[in-house]
Amino acid sequence: MKIDLTQIIAGCRDGKLKYQEMFYKHFYGYAMSACLTYASNKDDALEIMHDGFVKVFNNLHRQDTSKSLKGWIRRIMVNTAIDHYRKNMRHQKLYGIEVADSISDDESVYDKISAEEIIKAVQNLSPAYRMVFNLFAIEGYSHKEISQKLGIAESTSRSNLVMANRKLRVLLKGRLTKENTRYAG
Repeated sequence: MKIDLTQIIAGCRDGKLKYQEMFYKHFYGYAMSACLTYASNKDDALEIMHDGFVKVFNNLHRQDTSKSLKGWIRRIMVNTAIDHYRKNMRHQKLYGIEVADSISDDESVYDKISAEEIIKAVQNLSPAYRMVFNLFAIEGYSHKEISQKLGIAESTSRSNLVMANRKLRVLLKGRLTKENTRYAG
């Protein structure tokens, strides 16, 4: 007997562990990919994802069934990543806009690299840079929205984005150089 997603959701809303496990397994890959974008490693991503699933199960009865369930789950995972960042933020060093203004922009290398390589490079960013980069470049938030969500100045959001882009260019150019050297030899 095959159980469809509607039945699984109904079972989760009734608090049945068997259905929560099925729901978790069904959305594991999707949720993990969202969390990996914000985490520096798989262990942090797992922590964020598990905390996110707790929120999903606690609030599934509030989910608007006329809207995308996947979109709702992603939003919870992103917000959980933001909470995780805020909890650990006091240990981070933030730079002002004057630092960002002193950095020159060079050509983009993002279109020459695979998505997996970009994700690995993003994971190597500091938590502050990674969070702002993801919220701006992936989620589409404005600097004003980012500043409100993270409790930082808009200028810090802009600065962190510039610094993140700069660091990503360096990381990704290094990977391109290694690839080109490997094929040239």
